Amino acid sequence: MTSQTLLELHRKGAASDLFAGTQAKQTAKLATPDFARPRTAIGLPEISEVDVVRHFTRLSQESHGVDNGPYPLGSCTMKYNPKRNDELARLPGFAQAHPLQPADSLGGVWELYERLQGMVCEITGMDACCLAPAAGAHGELAGLLMIRAHFQTLGQPRPVVLVPDSAHGTNPASAAMAGFDCRIVPSSPEGRVDMPALREMLTPDVAAFMLTNPSTLGLFEDQIVEIAELVHRNGSLLYYDGANLNALMGIVRPGDMGFDVVHVNVHKTFATPHGGGGPGAGPVAVKKLLAPYLPVPVAVRGADGVARPQSGADLSIGRMKSFHGHVGVLLRAYGYLRTMGAAGLREASENAVLNANYLQHQLADMLPPVYKQFCKHETLLSGEKLNTSARQFAKRLIDYGIHPPTLVGAGCVYFPGDLKSAMLIEPTETESKASLDYQVGIFRRVFEEDATDEALVESAPVSRKLARIDPKA
Repeated sequence: MTSQTLLELHRKGAASDLFAGTQAKQTAKLATPDFARPRTAIGLPEISEVDVVRHFTRLSQESHGVDNGPYPLGSCTMKYNPKRNDELARLPGFAQAHPLQPADSLGGVWELYERLQGMVCEITGMDACCLAPAAGAHGELAGLLMIRAHFQTLGQPRPVVLVPDSAHGTNPASAAMAGFDCRIVPSSPEGRVDMPALREMLTPDVAAFMLTNPSTLGLFEDQIVEIAELVHRNGSLLYYDGANLNALMGIVRPGDMGFDVVHVNVHKTFATPHGGGGPGAGPVAVKKLLAPYLPVPVAVRGADGVARPQSGADLSIGRMKSFHGHVGVLLRAYGYLRTMGAAGLREASENAVLNANYLQHQLADMLPPVYKQFCKHETLLSGEKLNTSARQFAKRLIDYGIHPPTLVGAGCVYFPGDLKSAMLIEPTETESKASLDYQVGIFRRVFEEDATDEALVESAPVSRKLARIDPKA
């Protein structure tokens, strides 16, 4: 039954099994003219309640997440989501609100938004913020649309966006969706932005340079001040991909580095749920230069001290998300920030960096770091010592209950260097030393299997309920 779908569990009349003949009597007794409706088949499968519960419980047990095991997925932080914040999201005033209510009847939402906007601005060093985008990439698109609108207002055709070769895949995708041509800036042998190449590529048609710091390689761009000066001298803007803010929050602010616009992935940085198709949230924050272009809604506090949604400015790019965005996710982010406070956020960043360097050191004899230096929140490890490959190594980790790290090399279109077999690992601050030591032990066991039983590793995973996927298919 574990592989059956709800449609396959369908059995005519099964939905009445739990109550047998009693259900019809109770239904007749409770029905009134106001609530009685004709029963019309709408094509849903008929399944007893107990079978529905068992079906979804089995699915949850067969699915891997941060709640049931290590999830060292590089550059897509899988932080633990504090369950107290789920309680906040279920507060009746928020959970029972309807998106079509009059705006002036949602005072709690606007109070939450105004406070959270201020927190995002404080953490990122920006001046104004919109919380509505539904995910990090959605906030990224909003930021690029604001940049495009800014240059259109200036009457300057700037159709190009520069992206480093270590960027997340969403960067060139968002640039293309916003109508820009994307050009790739190479990395230096040390893993930083190649400064001579950047100088040469900063031409008058460049609207922006997209960058995350630390980079997807887990390295801090220590030339960031010079980069910002070069970009601004060219009349271009500097975009901060907030995917790796978990390494810096409470320590360094993107706005202080010279960035003009930033999006924040709340699941990576503020411990909200992630995966399963959403919902998510990707607030976008800007310096004053771009504030008139912010999407709506934006909450502002009036002279009477009450927070209300601001009507869109003439230059606003408009609405990025239906209604008011994902309020429940943002409520969880607000709860996390209030719980942690400034000192707690800094400590979280410090521990994320400490954990990544600890794993890098403990695994170095088996999986040497590609860049032999201290990393930030994640580390890029080479599979050069493996008999199989990083891909097969990662698949074997699945058999031991560890989610595979991000694979780099095979299948990557423009990642820097000749990385044919590497893994990007990000433990996050929420893993204890005992958990990290456990993971190191599993990595070491798989490394030994790779040396002694290559066929086993090549056939992995072998203990999962779903069959192995053919990588060539």
